Amino acid sequence: MDIATRLELLLEVSEHGSFAKAADARNIDRSVLSKQIKNLEETLGLRLLNRSTRSLSLTTAGFEIVKQAEKVRDVLE
Repeated sequence: MDIATRLELLLEVSEHGSFAKAADARNIDRSVLSKQIKNLEETLGLRLLNRSTRSLSLTTAGFEIVKQAEKVRDVLE
C-alpha cells in the first residue's frame, strides 16, 4: 500500500476509535490494518497511536497528521 492509503486507514482508525471498527468499515482484516498503521509510523518516523489492550489514542504527532490528512481528503473530495 502507498502512503496515501495508509493515511486513509489512519483516518478511519481515528474516526472509529478502534482498529476493529475501522477494519470492519474497510472490510479488511484487523491484523492487516494494524500492520499498515505500523508501516506508516515507520515510514514517517513517528509514533502516531498510543495502544493498549483496552484503549487507543492519538499521540500529539498523530493528531497533527490526522488533521493534515483530513485537509487533503477534503481537497480531493
